[in-house]
Amino acid sequence: MHKFVFAVLFSVISLTVAAQRMSIDEYVVKYKDAAINEMKRSGVPASITLAQGILESESGNSELVKKSNNHFGIKCKSNWSGDSVTHDDDAAGECFRAYNNAGDSYRDHSDFLLANKRYSALFNLDPTDYAGWARGLKKAGYATNPQYPQLLIKYIELYNLQQYSLTALNELPKMDIAKTGDGDEVPPVEKVEAKITASNTNSATNAVLTGVAPDKATNINGTKCIYVKKGTSILVIANGNNIDLSRLLDFNDMTLDGILEKDQYIYLRKKPKTGDKDFYQVQAGQNLYDVSQDACIQLKYLLEYNNLTANSKITANTKLALQPNLNAVALVESNKNTKVHTVVPKEGLYSIAKNYKVTVQQLKEWNSLASDDLKIGQEIIVSK
Repeated sequence: MHKFVFAVLFSVISLTVAAQRMSIDEYVVKYKDAAINEMKRSGVPASITLAQGILESESGNSELVKKSNNHFGIKCKSNWSGDSVTHDDDAAGECFRAYNNAGDSYRDHSDFLLANKRYSALFNLDPTDYAGWARGLKKAGYATNPQYPQLLIKYIELYNLQQYSLTALNELPKMDIAKTGDGDEVPPVEKVEAKITASNTNSATNAVLTGVAPDKATNINGTKCIYVKKGTSILVIANGNNIDLSRLLDFNDMTLDGILEKDQYIYLRKKPKTGDKDFYQVQAGQNLYDVSQDACIQLKYLLEYNNLTANSKITANTKLALQPNLNAVALVESNKNTKVHTVVPKEGLYSIAKNYKVTVQQLKEWNSLASDDLKIGQEIIVSK
């Protein structure tokens, strides 16, 4: 009788445990969006990310992923400062990175590949060449299993993971991968068909990013900076200059990391609260953030000195104050086609608009005004 009860209990427990295990299909459904988003952000093919996640985490069922949310088996390495756990792998009690959630693990996986020079050759590959990526990961030393490429390819083809790479194909960032991180240089993967170009021609920029030639850095308004081409990973810049990513974002008035969308100065120190001159004349196509980077002034102070908000629109030739107490809000050089009015006491936008037969909204747009407040002595455009 006891044996029968034990057998029944064992069967029930076994079925419960089996029911709790995530299948590969369930894993793909749960994490495909994370893989697609990371491909759009970093350029790492979604099919490869998902296949690695399936293999490294046992489709979300491994002991490591349960205690650390580490889906890709990434070890701590010397430059890791986040949370960690110990886990038996190639040796007993090895240090592995730990994350608050799976999304953080997926992001760090992309950043790990972007920032490590071992994998730079992979970003020369066609993003749909999952076989090339699989072989390249093995060649670069991501895993010791000799069958690693074949396993990744098997999962991609068996579960049609390529469809998720194709979903993100038209929204890929333009990559400019600088060679940073640990490890020796790896020969390019065979049969490379370059569709996403990792630029090696801009030697000055790459040298600065990797810290090889710090003399290439420049100085604006007393602040050290580098001029970086669009398509460059912000994480690569941070790693290459030994700056914490969150600090580099703060230095440059950025809230999100990712890939630079335009050529621009990147500051390696905190920008000053004031400019090195009184005014800055806006160039065609520039927005307020561009001005703050070009003039090397913290964005919040640029807005404050000019009575503007982050959403205010500015036009070419607008003259912005870079110092406080200049009684100047979006001043503009007058010319034969522009009339400028100087605000006198008890005068408001409505009375000025009525006097010049224009609308209040026109005055706001011409002068990039965020509110109806005016200052005595302030010069505003009243005709264009």
